[in-house]
Amino acid sequence: MLRRLRTALMACCVLATPVLTGGARANDIEELAPFKMIRSLQYVQDSVVLGDHSAIEMQRFMLGAIDKRLRAADAAVFRDPRNVDAALVYAMSGGNPETLKYLADHDVAGNFDSRVTEALTQYLNGKGGLIVESLSKAAPEYRSARIGPYLYLILGNATSQQDPVGAMKYYDWARLAAPGTIIEEAALRRSVFLAVQAGDADKGFRYALTYARRYLTSPYASQFADVFVELAVAHFDGGAQGRISEILGFMDAPRQREVFLRVARRAAIAGKQELAKLASERAEALGADGAPQPKLLASFYAGLASVPSNDVFAATASLAAISDAELSPRDRALREAAKAVADAVVRPPVGESLTQAFASKPDRPVEANASAASEETGSGMSPFGSGQTPAVAPETVAASGADEVADPKHDGFVAKGRSKIEEIDALLKGEDK
Repeated sequence: MLRRLRTALMACCVLATPVLTGGARANDIEELAPFKMIRSLQYVQDSVVLGDHSAIEMQRFMLGAIDKRLRAADAAVFRDPRNVDAALVYAMSGGNPETLKYLADHDVAGNFDSRVTEALTQYLNGKGGLIVESLSKAAPEYRSARIGPYLYLILGNATSQQDPVGAMKYYDWARLAAPGTIIEEAALRRSVFLAVQAGDADKGFRYALTYARRYLTSPYASQFADVFVELAVAHFDGGAQGRISEILGFMDAPRQREVFLRVARRAAIAGKQELAKLASERAEALGADGAPQPKLLASFYAGLASVPSNDVFAATASLAAISDAELSPRDRALREAAKAVADAVVRPPVGESLTQAFASKPDRPVEANASAASEETGSGMSPFGSGQTPAVAPETVAASGADEVADPKHDGFVAKGRSKIEEIDALLKGEDK
């Protein structure tokens, strides 16, 4: 690993040095073949998902340097197919889509395959659904080419909503053709998500196990953790517990604790009291390092799970004892929703119960700099990833929207509580007649 790191740093220095040493050597980078620059970019990106988060800034620099090189390149440079592939890989690795369009528009010699460039241009402009037919016909011709794994990853992204099973097949080919790379990391992570959506637990656990073996230090691993939690909550039965434990076995104690905290939160919202309590207990047991926050959150999620039980009074008292400063914005909103449900459950019925206005959902301010991990568990220190956002990922170059402010799980929790209260009020009103 140290040898790989030294090699990456040397490759980066080769690119960075001309910029720092003045005009005498500035022409070096302008004359460097694009395919050689792309090799360095690929190495840096692969190093990032393998845990070298210090390479993220170099990735940004290299994308800018390659963009300048491609735009300044003479048309004769693209007589070499390796440079054509380099331009396509650059576009699919988070590069400027306008640069690919510029090169394709100025390609009078026919060096670029118009089917591929047009499909990528549409995909990079958010029109992935329009490229499936054309790219699925062109991609097999590039199976053995340098761009093959990238094209299959793009195809998987483009078909994931309409055909999750077919998309997983594209991802399978992409990752098998590019093991140990950012392509495999993205394909595995997306495959876990699609397996959950398709209800295929067996595939989901197999993909998750492979990911856990290889990419837990990736800056994208927090996204994997969220999807794995969905898989675990949906299939936390006797048969699946062994597989879940096997995957957790590749994680250190802080990561395992984070997973159990997320499982506890999801289970509490879904009304799975036993699972929420079990996950909370396991998270608390993993707090042997003395960190107070995980224990507090474990207690918090256990309290949430107890709200719909006979211990509603003890649960609300336990939740009220936790200060706002110790919870994330979403967890504070979740506590307010649980409190509203508990208050309504224990409130004596009145004549207007059937038509009473249920308390509106509480304000849920979301801090601008709050990470997805901190909003999810409230810890603010997720051991998955570095908390630093990488410049790009091959799967997300088309659209990287902001995190949703609304929390559908929170809204579902409130709606479920409202329904239960209305049923209780109806029964009580019927007994009064």
